[in-house]
Amino acid sequence: MMLGPPRRRDALKNVRDERKAFLARSAVAVLMLVLGLGLLIARLVNLQISQHGYFSTRADENRMRVVPVAPVRGLIYDRNGVVLAQNQPAFVLEITPEQVPDMAQTLQRLAAIIDIGATDLERFRDRVAKTPRYRGVPLRSNLSMEEVARYEIRRHEFPGVEVTAGLSRNYPLGASAAHIVGYVGGITEQELQQVDAAAYRGINQIGKIGVEKSREELLRGEPGAKIIEANAFGRPLRELDYRRGYPGRNLILSLDARVQLVAERALGPLTGAVVAIDPTSGEVIALVSKPGFDPHFFVEGISRTDYQALLDDPQRPLYNRALQGTYPPGSTVKPAMALAGLEYGVTDPSHREFCGGQMSLPGSSRKYRCWKRSGHGWVDMALGVMRSCDIYFYQLAMNLGIDRIHAAMTGFGLGAPTGLDVPLEKGGLFPSREWKQRVRRESWYPGETLNVGIGQGYTLTTPVQLAQMTARIAMRGGGFKPHVLRAIEDPITRERTTIEPEPLPRIELKDNRNWATVIAAMEDVTHSPSGTAQRIGKDAPYRIAAKTGTAQVASLRQDETRAPTLAETPVHLRDHALFIAFAPVEAPRIAIAVIAEHAGGGSAVAAPIARMVMDQYLLGEVLFDGEPTIVPPPPERPATRSAAP
Repeated sequence: MMLGPPRRRDALKNVRDERKAFLARSAVAVLMLVLGLGLLIARLVNLQISQHGYFSTRADENRMRVVPVAPVRGLIYDRNGVVLAQNQPAFVLEITPEQVPDMAQTLQRLAAIIDIGATDLERFRDRVAKTPRYRGVPLRSNLSMEEVARYEIRRHEFPGVEVTAGLSRNYPLGASAAHIVGYVGGITEQELQQVDAAAYRGINQIGKIGVEKSREELLRGEPGAKIIEANAFGRPLRELDYRRGYPGRNLILSLDARVQLVAERALGPLTGAVVAIDPTSGEVIALVSKPGFDPHFFVEGISRTDYQALLDDPQRPLYNRALQGTYPPGSTVKPAMALAGLEYGVTDPSHREFCGGQMSLPGSSRKYRCWKRSGHGWVDMALGVMRSCDIYFYQLAMNLGIDRIHAAMTGFGLGAPTGLDVPLEKGGLFPSREWKQRVRRESWYPGETLNVGIGQGYTLTTPVQLAQMTARIAMRGGGFKPHVLRAIEDPITRERTTIEPEPLPRIELKDNRNWATVIAAMEDVTHSPSGTAQRIGKDAPYRIAAKTGTAQVASLRQDETRAPTLAETPVHLRDHALFIAFAPVEAPRIAIAVIAEHAGGGSAVAAPIARMVMDQYLLGEVLFDGEPTIVPPPPERPATRSAAP
């Protein structure tokens, strides 16, 4: 039987092979699908079960944020509880540059509802340039309630802009205590690198000068934290947790606010410094540098224009004359010189020198004049101190020599920092042979010894050094390191830690009766009819030991027969007026140094200033314009605690 011709379909393809191929491909697809499904299930198991905790935390981090809470900065008080630095509630307008689409337009629209001046804008732009864009930058501080209300009504129109409530540093005495109390300001990048960044979480200010800087670690406190829930736009919805920090410690200073104010008022329009110390403890009662400056400008962030104006001010208000001002001490060193002469045995209280108004060294024609051109005649040590005879102390200096003078004067603390617990103190200079050879590459000359003997020449001291020298004389060689911190107070428990005075090495004399000899001569300065400062001592209800001083700013020509009067001398060439004193003599409670720049004689200008300060501290009242005046106290200490919110 014959088969017919094959069908056309069988001739074109192999159906059996195609079916096998289809089944194989289907099996591979199913296998891949099963494998993919298995991998997907395994991944879901891994995500939902194995890594549930990790991704749950990540989700919470997107929803919850840890926000640092700045601690309340510690308060600063004077010895009587008067507030020197405090915190006041304040509203601050902040802008986060990263969240603002058009900064120029935003600033323009904000200015329509809030008073924003050119200084605010300049300060803001400076801060923006120095701050990461994701951090808020203050535009205006201390907004009024009306300004806050106007902003809140239109808050939705200003993305990236927020009004925050916080505390602002305030200084009730203002410029009167700015140099000693200091101020706080914004933390710079350089400062942030020098401190523990964790300790400054949420803190945007740091102490810049004065006690605010030197005691920053105590005043700062410990930051807290709070956990907040936020929406997708980052706006806080609710607070989930709060971890309390700890407020900064309160500081009690040794300053007396009333004495500080009296000292400033007594200086009047003069530039200068007043330093008063309790000789029995080293506590600084007053430390005035005038002119001062308003610290509040720096708290809010001073503009470049205003800061440059302070720098360019010829009176240099930022310059702390009490700690950084170096001046020739003039005749204020004569009591210490007299003690040195007695100690080294080159003179005795009865030894006399003739003062004819001028003298010359052997073999030299140069004239060394006394401040009294007609001379004092024959003077012994007591008269030499009381009348401030330059010729007597020229001779004494020549007999002592520079080496013994340097040893004695540096023993009183001249020419070196006192170690006061406030930054930026200068050391001044008390010259020596070694110093001149090292610095100037020159030998020491006898005429220079004479100048040093009356506090002139290369000699430079600070007012705080002169106050310390005076305190050491008052304590008959004893004394304590000057300091302004009196106690530290815990703001929560109110427990106080008192700062113990640090004794200085005692100045030992071969004959302790020499102290009484020199102090009696200093007492004659104010209580003898011939004393250079008898006008402030004749009606004093307590005994004052003192020494006047006049420091030359410009030298006189050798051919001048008389010193020009104050009116004949340009202001910048007039002598500095100095005065040192302690009282009461029998039981010293205050030692003071006063310098009035370019004011003339110490007896006429500086001595009355010291008397006013001593009256205020010892009597509680002071004479102004011949009338007793009780100076009103600054604002009293608030009853509320400085605690964390």
